[in-house]
Amino acid sequence: MSAPSDLLYAAHFGMTERPFSLVPDPAYLFWSKEHKRAFAVLEYALFTQAPIALVTGEIGAGKTTLLQELLSRLGNDVTVGLVSNAQGGRGELIQWILNALYVKTAPEASYVEMFQALQDHLLTEYANGRRVVLVFDEAQNLSMEGLEELRMLTNINSNKDVLVQLVLVGQPELRDMVMNPKLEQLFQRIASNYHLSKMSRSTMEDYIRHRLKIAGGSGEEFDPEVFDLIFAETGGTPRLVNQLCDFSLLYAWSSEEPKVSLDTVTQLLDDGVYMRRTRPSKEEAV
Repeated sequence: MSAPSDLLYAAHFGMTERPFSLVPDPAYLFWSKEHKRAFAVLEYALFTQAPIALVTGEIGAGKTTLLQELLSRLGNDVTVGLVSNAQGGRGELIQWILNALYVKTAPEASYVEMFQALQDHLLTEYANGRRVVLVFDEAQNLSMEGLEELRMLTNINSNKDVLVQLVLVGQPELRDMVMNPKLEQLFQRIASNYHLSKMSRSTMEDYIRHRLKIAGGSGEEFDPEVFDLIFAETGGTPRLVNQLCDFSLLYAWSSEEPKVSLDTVTQLLDDGVYMRRTRPSKEEAV
């Protein structure tokens, strides 16, 4: 039952690596219908130079992986600034943006000076044939004031000249935030938006088999009757599916079983190794 620490159970199942890591990896991107649509919306937004694009989804729905894939496809005519988990009030957000674009300012710089530095940088990029795309991951952590500040950034664009585009990515509450009447001007500038839903039962099975094959497996490492239980426990959320499948393979390996059986998954659930606060409702599991 021994195996290199970096493979754990993988070698037992003929795989070269663990297929269900929680770290986003574009190599494992599963193109469900939902993800294809979301990607198309994002790609179209950048192609048409939409001022603001919005993508939301539950925790673990695959937003970050999708975003990484999109960014990897952008050409040299696009400069990307990625801002993750930005928080704070007026002045702090623009500092996050400057840091993401590697623009240095004096520590004692005022808000006006920082804004001017940003505008100068955008103009320089534009003069060099590049436009700037600012991506805000986990944007639901921004305050209402912060979101309004982002809206003001799009004022830098004039006529047909697009110097900067914004992509807001976050959890479902972000959609509620931008629909607040106080942010009407921001809402009106969102030219493209998409919400990533949880996977259906059949999509989840395809997703699991896909990841097993990418890792070097056959895609048949789970008995067919296991998928209903996995879906009931995870509701089709990719991150939760990854957690449960990872533990399932570990349990099967520890018992030297050739496949993950229904008994294996039931046992690990009974042991409390995989924990959920609540099980999905019947409506969620449709």
